[in-house]
Amino acid sequence: MTRQWPHAPVHWQFEPGIYMVTASTYRRLPHLKPPARKDFFLETLFATAEEFGWELYAWAVLHEHYHFIARSPEDATTLRRFIAKLHAVTARTFNREDGTSGRKVWFQYWDTHLTYQRSYLARLRYVHLNPVKHGLAKDPLQYPWCSAQWFEASAPAAFVRVVNTLKVDKVKVFEPV
Repeated sequence: MTRQWPHAPVHWQFEPGIYMVTASTYRRLPHLKPPARKDFFLETLFATAEEFGWELYAWAVLHEHYHFIARSPEDATTLRRFIAKLHAVTARTFNREDGTSGRKVWFQYWDTHLTYQRSYLARLRYVHLNPVKHGLAKDPLQYPWCSAQWFEASAPAAFVRVVNTLKVDKVKVFEPV
């Protein structure tokens, strides 16, 4: 008997804590390119996170993928339902707008339980720099679909300085290709 390697990432969220989530659109199509779609996606992300008890710490929404970092509720296994609802609501809306009922919009998502402080801090910086990395902004503070501006305005100044000094060139984050 030959076993097939699983085609989707394994999700191991058993413990409460801080998680980084990355998801991409199917075939990397730029479903999120229009500003109004990014606005709608963020509104839906915020509402769905609140509904499932996830506290968002950072986010970046690009044309064909997104990242977020959030603290789970006591039951971290709710992440699967959280992402399922986020993707279902946004896919239905995008498909209705495009007149393409039933089209597959989202591909997969990847999650990482961040258990080391330095890893968490580096990934905060990574998420904030993601629009710059992908050429969508020269400064993350000027990119409205990223939490960098909110982070700088609401986090303690000393914490912001620490995060902003971290190098992220060696941070290993799954970027869907």
